[in-house]
Amino acid sequence: MAEVGQVQGRRSSRDVLRSGAAYAVVDDHGVVTDWSEGARRLLGHTFRSVVGRPAADLVAEEMSEEVLRRLPRLGGWSGTVRLRHRDGHEVEAQVVAHRRCDESAPEWVLLSPLAVGVERDAVGDTEKLAVWNFYQTTCCSLETYDVDLRLRQANHYAQRALNLSEAQMRGLRHAELVAHPEFDRVEQRMKRVLETGEPEDVEVRVQVAGEIRKQAWSLSLYPVRDDSGTLRGVGLSAHDMTEQYWARKRLQLLSDAGARIGTTLGIDRTAQELADVAVPDFADFATVDLLPDVERVEAAAQEGALSGPTAEGPFLLRRVAQQSVLPGVAEAVLHLGDLDGYSAHSPSARCLTTGRAVLEAAFGPDSADWSVGHPERAEAVRAFGIHSVMAVPLKARGHTLGVAVFLRHRTPESFGEDDLLLAEEITARAAVCIDNARRYTRERETALALQEALLPQRLPAQPAVEAAFRYLPTDTLAGVGGDWFDLIPLSGARVALVVGDVVGHGVQASAIMGRLRTAVRTLSDLDLSPDELLTHLDDLVIRLSADTGPEGASARDQSAEMATGLGATCLYAVYDPVSRVCTLASAGHPVPAVVGPTGTVRFPDVPTGPPLGLGGLPFETTEITLPEGSLIALYTDGLVESRKQDIDEGRARLSDVLAGPAASLDDLCDKVLARVSPRDPADDIALLIARTRALDPRHVVAWELPADPSMVAGARKLVTAQLDAWNLSEVSFATELVVSELVTNAIRHAAPPIELRLLRGRRLICEVSDASSTAPHLRRARTYDEGGRGLLLVAQLSLGWGTRHTATGKTIWAELAVEPAESG
Repeated sequence: MAEVGQVQGRRSSRDVLRSGAAYAVVDDHGVVTDWSEGARRLLGHTFRSVVGRPAADLVAEEMSEEVLRRLPRLGGWSGTVRLRHRDGHEVEAQVVAHRRCDESAPEWVLLSPLAVGVERDAVGDTEKLAVWNFYQTTCCSLETYDVDLRLRQANHYAQRALNLSEAQMRGLRHAELVAHPEFDRVEQRMKRVLETGEPEDVEVRVQVAGEIRKQAWSLSLYPVRDDSGTLRGVGLSAHDMTEQYWARKRLQLLSDAGARIGTTLGIDRTAQELADVAVPDFADFATVDLLPDVERVEAAAQEGALSGPTAEGPFLLRRVAQQSVLPGVAEAVLHLGDLDGYSAHSPSARCLTTGRAVLEAAFGPDSADWSVGHPERAEAVRAFGIHSVMAVPLKARGHTLGVAVFLRHRTPESFGEDDLLLAEEITARAAVCIDNARRYTRERETALALQEALLPQRLPAQPAVEAAFRYLPTDTLAGVGGDWFDLIPLSGARVALVVGDVVGHGVQASAIMGRLRTAVRTLSDLDLSPDELLTHLDDLVIRLSADTGPEGASARDQSAEMATGLGATCLYAVYDPVSRVCTLASAGHPVPAVVGPTGTVRFPDVPTGPPLGLGGLPFETTEITLPEGSLIALYTDGLVESRKQDIDEGRARLSDVLAGPAASLDDLCDKVLARVSPRDPADDIALLIARTRALDPRHVVAWELPADPSMVAGARKLVTAQLDAWNLSEVSFATELVVSELVTNAIRHAAPPIELRLLRGRRLICEVSDASSTAPHLRRARTYDEGGRGLLLVAQLSLGWGTRHTATGKTIWAELAVEPAESG
């Protein structure tokens, strides 16, 4: 048997496989179980005469021991086989074999495209199909050029795209199809394909006559060779990427807005940054007008001064920023700082009175009563051909601050709904930045509200620990800081304890704290080890630091920014209630205090790595065993250190309090703040105290399974028996299905040793561990696929599932709900 390669993946269903081919099925014992009409025509045996016989009777050659030994491990194979016809002569056939494993025993599906010379399609039919396929392809433009780069063929897609028939294009060079520099550039790349014989990829941006916006195409140029390998021309395939191009442009504008708007606390400068971001990539002319009394907008709202234009007069706005594609902002009729009145029917007034954005896709000088104070604005609309307008309110924290207006006159395309959404997004960002500047004197209240939203208000109940926390913001002029804490549930009944401290104070420190806390929660879902998680967090802080440097700022401004820059410390600990082991890593953060069941307080020797944001230095992990009932206290440096108290003195006081009696963890937290923290703390204080629990050994069971598909049924029986012992038979069916799929995946796709573990707590946790590091992924199975639905089934039956990597491989886990009231 000449083996020529391994067939990857699953094939279609049996009915599809039978069409146009000899088809047979052989079970795992080598017995024929199915036989098609095509197989009868190939070898002469009828269904009744061959089903139930050994497949070896049909093979006219001996298979080597090596091949027989490898077959059970293969997903499939293909090769040339000499078979024995019913009348005794030999038939040489190309055979493709697939190993199929479904709910029944594994089996082999064998196919042969009816031996050479028998029922093959005529060559002419194949050539016709190739031609039809070329011309009727609907996903891309296809063109063929000879060695002189003259067009020989163009499919229907290309003819529609170029608005030329194939007869009109045949014989022309690519640069002659459309008079555009990009077509010249493509032709030069085609010449290089002819010279090098290597394919080329080209991105093209063109705006042809009759089109209102630029088109984007992705071109692949490749050499065309004959059967002897001689270069005969160049093939071109072009995919229309226009929608993707404009989507990327919008995303880039959002990215620019995030990076360029709000670099200072100056209102006018922030407004100008909004106009600069919008022009020229989004609009041809942009203005930002604010309410005259924007500095006291809350008081004005309470007094009813923001009711809009009335009969007594127009709606007054002050011009604070404007930008144009034309030199000197030629379209503007106002200077910066000028006050102007807008009538009730103007886009600006309508936007402000309704609080909603206004889109005038087709706008003209007579479309609205634009301005009361400057009637020449209508003349400017005519003179510059302004044809599309959007007015978007600048709203932040429930108050309207002004309006941003975007106009087009050089760009032929009118604004659309997508543009309106984008304008609302970038305007909303600018409004927040303007409002931050306006509220600078009230930064403490704003930062406190932000911290209250970002920090946990309560801790989730966990089987691994009982926990309590306190957060005490500082009361200094510097403002509140960026301390944070968290308790994060992990897979396998484990829990992560986190405490961190962002350098600096104020709104920026609070915002960065929120980002880092969110990042830690996101990274914890990946079940990374503490040192790996801190490494990723370190990279994030470095990127955030690079993004926050203001452009054009003076050296004094930059040094002030650096003084409160993006530095942070963090301690990340993971506690496992099964092994009672706590794994910790520190990024420049004070080590926790550990209190044993007897009241002994110690500060474990945890290597203190560099603070976050330095980069290039490693973090180390330490493991400590915590007896059940131990206390672990995580805190920020504001608790134990101040200008009047060094850190050793603070730790000593903390030890004394932790060693003393307390009615509860909440009571203990209050005592720590009252007796340990400085009298007038200059920094925020975050405190998280947890009492460890151990999972009852009777609620943990594990089995090591051999890598044998027959053990899947045995695993189900083991699980069923254990659930009956735990009085959890009501979840037995779902658990059996989940375990069956996880164990099957491990046996089929992973490496031994394979271990199955059940943990009973508030939820039932099923874990399957193996020695492979490859993580499974959900995929969408097609209609006729016979596999690929296992993990989808697990996801549907469980409350959650995932993968965590270990030093010896990986663990796939799934959590299932159990009845809230159970005994035993």
